[in-house]
Amino acid sequence: MERRYNFWSFYLILVCLGLAAYSLYSNFTHAWLIAPPNYMLLIMSLLAFYLGVFGFKDKRNWRTKTRSWITIILSSLLSVGLFLGVSLTLLLSLLGASEHLKTVNSPDDNYTIDFYRYDAGAAGSFGVRGELNGPLWFKKRIYYQDSIDQVEVDWKNNSTVSINKHILNLKEGDSYGY
Repeated sequence: MERRYNFWSFYLILVCLGLAAYSLYSNFTHAWLIAPPNYMLLIMSLLAFYLGVFGFKDKRNWRTKTRSWITIILSSLLSVGLFLGVSLTLLLSLLGASEHLKTVNSPDDNYTIDFYRYDAGAAGSFGVRGELNGPLWFKKRIYYQDSIDQVEVDWKNNSTVSINKHILNLKEGDSYGY
């Protein structure tokens, strides 16, 4: 049984690292975010840590011991990083750094866009961002504009939307402000 703990904990932490790296990449490039939310990645990395500790009982050879040590080190580093990220996000949302403005649906209900007002306080600017919702937890930022605090949305057809007089064709993957 310890053999399975060692094996699964190692591959679980590799998956967590890959998803966390992709999550960071998609936030910088405004691509579709297909990784689960950060709190789910935190739970997965804590599970990998837990399984990695039990995997230390497998002492067949030097590879299993090394795999256990790598799992423990990577999962603890990733858990600390994700915990800080989740805590910072929660703290900033409680301080009003991001406020949900409205949710709009396309006329045929195929597209849903959530709009948020952000405020960086003295460290930056304020504005509005729009996120297109996909299946499950998938999201994509499609609209970003500084120095405004309201949003006007008008659907031209089932896949074309006007946001503050900027026309976006969602079928073609248009975005504004990046």
